Amino acid sequence: MGRIVLEGLEFYGRHGVRPEEGRLGARFVVDVELWVGFEDRGDRLEETVDYAAVYQVVAEAVTGRRFYLIEALADALAQALLERFPRLERVRVRVHKPHAPIPGVFRDVYAETERSR
Repeated sequence: MGRIVLEGLEFYGRHGVRPEEGRLGARFVVDVELWVGFEDRGDRLEETVDYAAVYQVVAEAVTGRRFYLIEALADALAQALLERFPRLERVRVRVHKPHAPIPGVFRDVYAETERSR
């Protein structure tokens, strides 16, 4: 099994429990790790997972719908990817909220989920 990683996908979204988060929105960063069976893989796109199509699924979910919790967004992304790409064996999704409304200094906040078939 091999792994494909899309790291640091940045989008503007309106996720969060506070009303101003829904109204103003913020930057969200998504990392996706995809485990794909490579043992019978050749050199054709049909034999793997198209990461441009993965990007599109992530973009639509992050920008097209509001989630109150980044955990729920991560779960929805993992489920959508497994449904859309039958070659995926396992997926890990991290949703970063670098500008979370925390009254203090911090580097990052993220939620992570992992799903497999």
